[in-house]
Formats: sequence, structure tokens, C-alpha cells
Amino acid sequence: MSETLTYEQARAELATVVERLESGGSTLEESLALWERGEELAAICQRWLDAARARLTPTES
Repeated sequence: MSETLTYEQARAELATVVERLESGGSTLEESLALWERGEELAAICQRWLDAARARLTPTES
């Protein structure tokens, strides 16, 4: 994935995706596209969190 979103950008877009899915009114195709985008955004957020955790976890020497 070539996206370079910050954690905050990905989290904000993910919140928007969730709101749109929860509000309903989308076609099945639109809902599936939103779901897939949400999965991508969640993965981006997880990578940021994993990287932050790795920086905070002391490595063994």
C-alpha cells in the first residue's frame, strides 16, 4: 500500500467510514467499498500503533 496517511488522518477517515456505514442508506456495493476502505484504514492505524509500540519497547542487547 502506497498511502502515506498519518495516524490521525487514517483514524479520522475511519471514523467517517464507520459513521456512513452505521447511518445506512448506501447500496450494497457502496457498503462493501466502505467496508474495504475501513479495513485498509484500520490496517494503517495498526501499523502506526505497532511502530510506536516498537519504539517504546526496550530491545534486548
